[in-house]
Amino acid sequence: MRLVGIIAICAILFVLASLAAVYSYGRFAERARGVPSTALPVAVDETLLDRIVAPRLKEHPDKSGLLLVTSNLQAFAIRALAARSAERSLDLQYYYWKDDLTGGLLARELIAAADRGARVRVLLDDINTKGDDSTYLALDSHPNIEIRLFNPARSRANDLRRGVEMALRAFSVTRRMHNKAWITDGRLAIVGGRNIGDAYFGAAELSNFRDMDLMLLGPVVHQAEAVFDDYWNSRVVLPVSSLSVTRKGDLQSLRTRLEDLASSSGAKPYLQRLREAKSTESVLAEQRSIHWTASARIVSDPAEKAISAAKENWLLNTIFPIINAAARELHIISPYFIPGDQGVAALKKLATNGTNVTVLTNSLAATDVMAVHGAYAHYREPLLAGGVNLYELRPEIVRQDISLFGSSGASLHTKAFTVDGKSGFIGSFNFDPRSISLNTEMGVLFEDRVLTAEVNAVFADEISPASSYRLLLENGKIAWQDGGDSNVKMLRSEPEASIWRRLAATVIGFLPIESQL
Repeated sequence: MRLVGIIAICAILFVLASLAAVYSYGRFAERARGVPSTALPVAVDETLLDRIVAPRLKEHPDKSGLLLVTSNLQAFAIRALAARSAERSLDLQYYYWKDDLTGGLLARELIAAADRGARVRVLLDDINTKGDDSTYLALDSHPNIEIRLFNPARSRANDLRRGVEMALRAFSVTRRMHNKAWITDGRLAIVGGRNIGDAYFGAAELSNFRDMDLMLLGPVVHQAEAVFDDYWNSRVVLPVSSLSVTRKGDLQSLRTRLEDLASSSGAKPYLQRLREAKSTESVLAEQRSIHWTASARIVSDPAEKAISAAKENWLLNTIFPIINAAARELHIISPYFIPGDQGVAALKKLATNGTNVTVLTNSLAATDVMAVHGAYAHYREPLLAGGVNLYELRPEIVRQDISLFGSSGASLHTKAFTVDGKSGFIGSFNFDPRSISLNTEMGVLFEDRVLTAEVNAVFADEISPASSYRLLLENGKIAWQDGGDSNVKMLRSEPEASIWRRLAATVIGFLPIESQL
């Protein structure tokens, strides 16, 4: 009984400390909020992008232009070229921005844009910053650059204090901003699944992600700006300068480091790609690749999802009715796929009604989050028994241009779906509890048969025998089909996964943590 009493007292003290921490943080956040600002208005011919884009919009009134971006190298080049074209503004919103080769090269482009007079606003989620704000503070010290962080910890440089704060704010600290958007001069936007870092642009040494973005022109760009402004001015976003008041940024040292980085051997292929692409104008000249449609829109969770203040119009409530209306076929790509009992029931119902439902996710050997795979594994058997087709990406794809310069290892990161060959979604939303309940997400919903066919062509390639394993049920047990045609093998344990990975995923799968994954 004495032990129970001690535990009860400790629990009460922890709850009181948590309440005090949350109250103190709220008071601090109100004082530390930045000055509100909004997207700058576009003009007819004020900037290069005005002069390039405005005539195209006039040719396609009330329509948005969408360009599918699947190549990692192309994804890097389009962002860098967009930054080089910026004369008015850059508004960038990401879950994280790595301080690595490609992250550094793109940061160099931000500084160059700011030097030309463009206003640069960068909004990042705080969970991956680890309190190391030196690069952010250096960028923020530029008069034309401001860095803000989503749901940041107050403790920046001390790991122990940061850990204690996060423990005391455990319920709120799990809520993260997972959005990805790159907006240039209010004329061009890039929205999709990629963060900023080597693994997203083919330069990582261990494994590189397969992902998708859409480059956007027209009305959807202004919708992306509205989402950005909603977050930028939200009460859950704070300027990095208000969090690190005793620390200063050294912009000159950062400039020197980034110039050295640009002169390195690793940077050469990326800078060469930029020279070959020449300009944003040359990218936009590829008219056949740009799909013009009046049926495209940005869908997003509100920033207040992080504090559970918003009650409607969340992304989930927008996209699920579209998925449930699939009549002929539904293709889902989700690297972290935990459908839950309701999701399984919904997909099985579609399959029972004659819809061809196919899902691609990561294999255990390919995933970068073993915990998610452990939770997902419980749903494979009922999905397969219910008529859903399941594929898992191989950890290496020989035929695909995953990585020209880094590892040949592959991991799926695309978040997309298509419905009945006519509509689709590309964005940041995973089919898992975290995206549904804890993260804020965004993406592009569109109706266009040609663009949907492009996405489906990528999907078909990724579920081919060279790229993925097909899962089947044999006597009630899961088997993985390896290869195709006459060269088929059936595997009966997680392919290419080490014993450690299999054991870890199995153990994690029994833990009551699915709601956090």
